[in-house]
Amino acid sequence: MDNGESSYRRFIAGDNEGLREIIHLYRQGLILYINSFVQNIHIAEELAEDTFWELMCKRPVFSGKSSFKTWLYSVGRNITMKYLRKHSKMNIVPLEMQENLSDEEDLERNYIRSEDKRTLHRALHSLKPEYRQVLYLTSLEGFSNSEAAFIMKKTDRQIKSLIYNAKKTLKTELERSGFKYEN
Repeated sequence: MDNGESSYRRFIAGDNEGLREIIHLYRQGLILYINSFVQNIHIAEELAEDTFWELMCKRPVFSGKSSFKTWLYSVGRNITMKYLRKHSKMNIVPLEMQENLSDEEDLERNYIRSEDKRTLHRALHSLKPEYRQVLYLTSLEGFSNSEAAFIMKKTDRQIKSLIYNAKKTLKTELERSGFKYEN
């Protein structure tokens, strides 16, 4: 499976179809990742668009030191951090209110299919942002610890510690919400 690198190279060489392929492959996951920062699906969609706009206009260099997806999520994280610094007094919309937004329901329904994953997604939103991000990257998106470290600008050791503490906190939160573990 192509990880997006060849599509990006084709786009840089002048084939606009390459950028369309990248957007098609990574849009939903990138929106949900950015949403873990901003807690507003509409803002997350705009920031994902800004990420793809950055690729289209500025054409940053992909060095190949990580997978393309890791690099793309890192670009999205940087854009999100700039947004958060600029809008530091933003209002956070609780997850219960977000569930009524049809755009998010459609996106979540398409991306998170099983009820257990939906329960996990809700529990993730109750965690502190760093825990939410590291678990989203490693558990839901399948990034390795070193890839998550690259995206979050942490060391591998910090990521291992974050994962341990995040899983411990998530387990407590899931048990509190009545989640039953299968034997």
